[in-house]
Amino acid sequence: MSKIVSSLKFGVDYYPEHWPRSRWSKDAELMGELGFNIVRLAEFSWSKIEPKEGEYNFEWLDEAINVLANRGIKAIIGTPTAAPPPWIIKKHPDILRVDPHGVRSPEGTRRNYCPNNPNYIMHTKRIVKALALHYRDNPNVIGWQIDNEFGIDPCYCENCIKAFRDWLKNKYGSLENLNSSCGFIFWSQEYGDWDEIFPPRPPIDMQNPSLCLDWHRFLSDSWVKYQQIQVDIIREIAPHHIITHNFMGLYKELNYFKLAEPLDIVSFDYYPRWGSDIDYARAAMAHDVMRSLKKKPYWIMELQSGAVKVHTAPIPKPGEIRLWTLQSIARGADGILYFRWRSCRFGAEEYWHGILDHDGAPRRRFYEIKKISEDLKKIEPHIEGTNVKPEFAFTLSYDNLWAFDLEVGYGGKNYYGLDSWEPSLDFYRVLYSRNLPVDFVDPSKEDLSNYRAVFVPSLMLINKTIEENLKFYVEKGGILIATPRTGAKDWNNVIVDMALPGTLSDLFGITVEEYTGLPDGEKVGIETDKNVLNRKIAGKGRCWAEMLQPKEGAETIAYYTTGIYTGKPAATINNYGKGLAIYVGSFPDENLYSAILDWLMEKVDIKPAFPPASGLEAVERVGSSGRIIFALNHSEHAIQIPLKKEYYEIISGEKVSGILKIESLDAKVLKPSN
Repeated sequence: MSKIVSSLKFGVDYYPEHWPRSRWSKDAELMGELGFNIVRLAEFSWSKIEPKEGEYNFEWLDEAINVLANRGIKAIIGTPTAAPPPWIIKKHPDILRVDPHGVRSPEGTRRNYCPNNPNYIMHTKRIVKALALHYRDNPNVIGWQIDNEFGIDPCYCENCIKAFRDWLKNKYGSLENLNSSCGFIFWSQEYGDWDEIFPPRPPIDMQNPSLCLDWHRFLSDSWVKYQQIQVDIIREIAPHHIITHNFMGLYKELNYFKLAEPLDIVSFDYYPRWGSDIDYARAAMAHDVMRSLKKKPYWIMELQSGAVKVHTAPIPKPGEIRLWTLQSIARGADGILYFRWRSCRFGAEEYWHGILDHDGAPRRRFYEIKKISEDLKKIEPHIEGTNVKPEFAFTLSYDNLWAFDLEVGYGGKNYYGLDSWEPSLDFYRVLYSRNLPVDFVDPSKEDLSNYRAVFVPSLMLINKTIEENLKFYVEKGGILIATPRTGAKDWNNVIVDMALPGTLSDLFGITVEEYTGLPDGEKVGIETDKNVLNRKIAGKGRCWAEMLQPKEGAETIAYYTTGIYTGKPAATINNYGKGLAIYVGSFPDENLYSAILDWLMEKVDIKPAFPPASGLEAVERVGSSGRIIFALNHSEHAIQIPLKKEYYEIISGEKVSGILKIESLDAKVLKPSN
């Protein structure tokens, strides 16, 4: 039996256990009216499935699955391990996490357990095995979501402390290697026994940076290992079922590449509207990261369909749910499930609204999704087998994100005054405004040769594999662009003992002669050299400035015009093999990145799906069936786009040429006319 993943999945997250059985048929009827073909069920229902240890009650879930199946709706079952039932906590209170101050997590909530606790692992294996055995032959169950929204809340219980020591022993082999690799001679912290080692506790700025990074790596690996326990059970019992987990976009505390590796599909929980404004560039970047984890289409497991539980929460505007749905599909989603079906009347998420309000009556949001369903029926045949195929890539190392965030000065603030996503977001915003999608690549594992240019956002941590991969890419003709602190540390989070950018100095053709922070909002002026970039653009750098010294053969492409480095190189370009390596010594503004991008687009002849326009997001999906362009208008006004050829607009069924007009919060889906 093959895994059912080909067709577009369209559905909702449904909690039948929250409602009387007499309502289930009505819910299924309404879901059928919306054209839903999938639901997610049961991920928070352990206490109903197993009310007492070893006493399983599948009857209610069987009935709910059958009621939905009668309307042609299949099920993804969530393993219910995100919320342990009270009887487990009563029997094993040690499953609750321990915080840095020795206090256990509270009962009565979710995500309060320790992934290294043997008692919880034992109960996890039991419930997952029981569910998999019961539903492996049910034709209306097509797969599983493992747990729910894994995230790191550090646990300092004895199980985690022992597991961390074992993790360090496995990595370093000996105490001598551990002490020398991490610099524990500082402050007299050299270890003479593995049992002397304890996880770092706040304040982090007073702890060893190498140990802090390894602690974070261990925590991430703990959740990856915990997920794998469940994956292995399901693979053995129901190998024909798909397995996914619902990731959280730009959440960065887990190594999402590792977490995604054993899964069939990456799923993503997408909630754009938390306030009056939506950062659509950041939202688009989250989609690109999710698609990039496996370099194939993904699902939206939870798409916002109502107001979320925040202060003075706004409801989605008319048209926004449709726009978010089409944006997701445009960027590579092949599955859309809305959260949630009906707003719950009780519990911690009573104000996390769904498609239906608390009274269960269909209203505006329901009918908007009905319109979406009609649109998707027209779109689906054209996108099957397609995906987004970017020509730009960004390196993404979760270890590096953690290390960047661990650069904490006295007082607990980041040393560079930046969040670790910001070096990526700065340049991504410029690409987004030009309608250029991006892949995110793991530089320690992935081949870079498929990309015309690769952006390296402050990749501090370097090992031999990454160094060789970057150099090989440029040597063979690639274009690499890096920002401050790239190459500054080894893989153990220790500063290199050579001029920066360390082992990449020959690649970029520079040394960093000196650097300075820019406190209190100070900025430095930077101006590009017209003779090199074919444009003279003035801009600003923030937070950090490095004075660069070009080596023979490297050229300066921008100079500082203010500050202590006035007249000195701020950005350089170097020929390396058949390619080019650019190094930018500050965190530049949009003007400077635009100058670099415009030069780059001319250099490698990259053209976007559509030219830039305020509020426009245009993304192209490509496959054997051809090209499909999604043009989305996120603005409050209509936009007009000049067309160079004739297109077939899939939703309206009309041909368009000359000028394409898109109304506010509307979208067009276009296919080039033959």
